[in-house]
Amino acid sequence: MTRLSIDHDYLIDILERLLKIPSPTGYTDTIVRFVTKELQRLGLEPELTRRGAIRAVRQGSRRKGARAIVSHLDTLGAQVKCLKDNGRLSVVPIGTWSSRFAESARVTIFTENGAYRGTILPLKASGHTFNEEIDTLPVSWENVEVRIDALSRDKADIERLGIEIGDIVSIDPQTEMIDNGFIISRHLDNKAGVAVMLAALKAMQDDKVKTPSDIHFLFTIAEEVGIGAASILTPDVASMVAVDNGTSAPGQNSDEFGVTVAMADQTGPFDYHLTKKLVDLCKENDIRFQKDVFKYYRSDSASALEAGADVRTALITFGVDASHGYERIHSHALRSLSELITAYVTSPIQIRRDFHVTSEGVKGFTRQPIDEAEQDLSPDVEDLDAAE
Repeated sequence: MTRLSIDHDYLIDILERLLKIPSPTGYTDTIVRFVTKELQRLGLEPELTRRGAIRAVRQGSRRKGARAIVSHLDTLGAQVKCLKDNGRLSVVPIGTWSSRFAESARVTIFTENGAYRGTILPLKASGHTFNEEIDTLPVSWENVEVRIDALSRDKADIERLGIEIGDIVSIDPQTEMIDNGFIISRHLDNKAGVAVMLAALKAMQDDKVKTPSDIHFLFTIAEEVGIGAASILTPDVASMVAVDNGTSAPGQNSDEFGVTVAMADQTGPFDYHLTKKLVDLCKENDIRFQKDVFKYYRSDSASALEAGADVRTALITFGVDASHGYERIHSHALRSLSELITAYVTSPIQIRRDFHVTSEGVKGFTRQPIDEAEQDLSPDVEDLDAAE
């Protein structure tokens, strides 16, 4: 089976709709409901964990050796740390991002009594008051505050509004779709990955394709704080491909066009055989790709492995400029990723040994090339060494 045709209009439309839903880690109920409803509309029957991670299984020819595709629904955000005497809010980040990108962001503060709008500003925000000091103020979360768009002259006013320590602060995405295919927005990490998965699923449903194994579509809710896919996998899953952002920046090989296949992140190399298979599928299906290594990066795959899941993992990404800031991507990469997912899930399973959690001996176990004398790795029926 070759790659499937992707509905580009659906891909862009669903991304726009996802970006409009606030979903900082810890405040993901609304987006969980939205994605669950969309999966149902596409013909699947999603299951939710207690906290709201989503698993939707599309049945294939067999349950054993299932393949999983995973993205995360949660985004960066902030949380109220202190009610200040000047009527403003001190905040701490949710996830890892710089206050440099938070300055001037429009926000929503979610309270038990309703929501308030506001702006994150430097402590010294007015040049008419502080002159050149606005340029020398250090960049840190201790040097920004939230100005609330309500009467809040002092701490007592904030308390009357019902704003409390711990309330979640969502950052506006400021989305802009350009006619040339560029997409600029906050939270493309990882709303774009979710849109890629849904577009691939739609293509599979539209073409009524059969897959050699069950496909688990997974959506996690706490990747930005390191939890991710720690508790969403079932023992049937043998391999998991994470869809997330790659960093197109100096010193990196990621690109805003095509698929960027991650070879390693800060937790180490991804599975040799699964990664090789994804690269081979790009070549066979004429999908533009490049490889990259990420030094300061982790994804849902890391959390799954750290939680003890014995699965092969890989990471495919869309190149993002200014990751965890005001990000930019191109729709070409999103379409390419969706195409690769469809090619992968419909491709033959080659490591049949992976049908079982453990097996006796090395019969059927994979091989990696060591030297020139071992380049002929043609497998027999029971000893399949190709990528899964």
